[in-house]
Amino acid sequence: MTDRDQYTPGPASGAEVRKDGDKWTLILVRELRHPPEKVWQALTEPAHLREWAPFDADGSLGTAGTRVKLTTVGAPTPHVTETTVTRADAPKLLEYNWGGADVRWELEASGDGTRLTLWHNIDRRFISMGAAGWHICLDVLDRLVSGTPIGRMVAGDAMKFGGWQRLNAEYAKQFGVEAPSWPSNAPRS
Repeated sequence: MTDRDQYTPGPASGAEVRKDGDKWTLILVRELRHPPEKVWQALTEPAHLREWAPFDADGSLGTAGTRVKLTTVGAPTPHVTETTVTRADAPKLLEYNWGGADVRWELEASGDGTRLTLWHNIDRRFISMGAAGWHICLDVLDRLVSGTPIGRMVAGDAMKFGGWQRLNAEYAKQFGVEAPSWPSNAPRS
């Protein structure tokens, strides 16, 4: 049995939603056991992103003004977003746009580790799905940075994972939204 086979995400936690008119922002906070410099590498370097993120990057996200192509992994049709890194203050703040949505990462030293905060604008209809997906991505990132990678779990691959279905329902309840039932053929556990 591999570490991936033994992986089960914890309960939905550390998340909130902010609404500004029609704009919904998902905010996820995680306490990681690693220093900000190590987490920064995982957030910005293509080799690290390929291990945990829901997209591949054709260049480093670590410098403001850099143009990078982000290719969404597991999309039904190829989805490539060309973005410019709008802010990169290593190892504290990273901002860019992915697929028309703003993404902001804040890293704050917390003891020997990092308090990581993700701000992501997501369509209201998919906010619980996004929270569940990012929850799993951040678990995978944490294991990658710990030196015990379990492999990327995103898109349809994540949705087939029983823990994703539970997280989607838990986050929907927390946010007061209806959990999307798509995909209806995914296993539940």
